[in-house]
Amino acid sequence: MPHSYSQLLQIIEHSIKSNPFKGKPENLYAPLNYILGLGGKRIRPVLALMSAELFSDSIENAIPAAMTVELFHNFSLIHDDIMDKAPLRRGKSTVHTKWDGPTAILSGDLMLVKSYEMLLRCEQKYWPSLLRIFNKTASEVCDGQQMDMNFETQESVSESDYLVMIKLKTSVLLGCSLMMGAIVADADDSNCTELYNFGVNLGMGFQLMDDYLDAFGTPELVGKQPGGDILSAKKTVMFIHTQKHEPNKLKSIVEDSSLTNQIKIESAKSLFIQTGADEYLKNIATNYFNQAVQNLKHISVNDFRKLELEKLLVYLQTRTK
Repeated sequence: MPHSYSQLLQIIEHSIKSNPFKGKPENLYAPLNYILGLGGKRIRPVLALMSAELFSDSIENAIPAAMTVELFHNFSLIHDDIMDKAPLRRGKSTVHTKWDGPTAILSGDLMLVKSYEMLLRCEQKYWPSLLRIFNKTASEVCDGQQMDMNFETQESVSESDYLVMIKLKTSVLLGCSLMMGAIVADADDSNCTELYNFGVNLGMGFQLMDDYLDAFGTPELVGKQPGGDILSAKKTVMFIHTQKHEPNKLKSIVEDSSLTNQIKIESAKSLFIQTGADEYLKNIATNYFNQAVQNLKHISVNDFRKLELEKLLVYLQTRTK
């Protein structure tokens, strides 16, 4: 039977803990171990292992590929936090807060270099295929991050542009993780493509539900107070949909200095419900999850091997945190 998510997560955690980064100056290397030690779902490296296990009984060959995407993801988090001036990451100080901005930039750069070193631990015959998808994805993630930053100062953002942004910033890395796992397990081109598309569609549904939970999630489950996207006037699908039906009403709520943050959040949520933006977003997310289901069906391996990916899809679609 395929490994469960929790079993694969333990393999990734063991790999991280047993291979700490060492070097001098110490304050350049310590942030790498620090951010990796903050934990998380590790969804990207676990997807790489799940993908490999579709086609092989051994996942040993896939661990370097899985770690490659995890290191890249954490590089992007260090730099994202600097750009966002975020004080916290998973409830702990961000790297630039714990150390300083220049150190965080250099540590992030080093993490990116280390991700390429990790990729070279995969068998040499896979390097060309792995580098093609990894380089393409790395470039796209940068494109998505810049789009996200541009949106902050744009007066209006179209729904299609927002969907392109989250695809580039979030979804393509899930697709890449799955494809890299498939490549090192000798999957054919057709299966690699279906897995990549599965990951992209899964990622789109995942991010859209993240946007929904930011507004409507239960604080105890989500682990933070909801409404961060509302207070920062982030141009999510719900924001864009509401703006279309109630022009400037949402903006006036967010910008009203006489209102407390809690009243702003509750007023915005009421407006989302009134305009049907909440259900509109959930329908779009459902369509992406349904596309992911079809991608999974088209992967030509025994159904029992797909079980863990199916479970993950259901969890991400129905999660409350």
